[in-house]
Amino acid sequence: MSALIRDDLDELAKRWLMYKETEKIAAENRRNLEDTICKAVSFPKNFEGTENVVPVNSPYSIKIEGRINRKVNADKLVELASEAGLSEHLSTLFRWKPEINMKIWKESDQEITRPLLDAITSEAGRPSFTISLRDIHAA
Repeated sequence: MSALIRDDLDELAKRWLMYKETEKIAAENRRNLEDTICKAVSFPKNFEGTENVVPVNSPYSIKIEGRINRKVNADKLVELASEAGLSEHLSTLFRWKPEINMKIWKESDQEITRPLLDAITSEAGRPSFTISLRDIHAA
């Protein structure tokens, strides 16, 4: 490899590392701002769904989507379903590697879902944000 190509690659690698670090810092700063916005609007940590916030006389509209991350203990789930005679419901309530199918879970009778709750761990996920400029002069 010629010295010129090596020098060019060295410069490109140096710039890549610099941009990667800049990207990391920007992501950290954005997340800190998101945390501050959540506190400012009293966004609950364990909220699942969407909340729209429109500050008074502001050109901004803020949409915050709360998430709950759920983990399923497959062995415990199969055991609990078997004990409760609910094994036939597992293929519709869960995707296997078992992942909870929340749409069907929420629509299902609690007599089916309640005995399976001990196999599911829930924790709050990081909310996502969409911030857009509104036309405040439109009627």
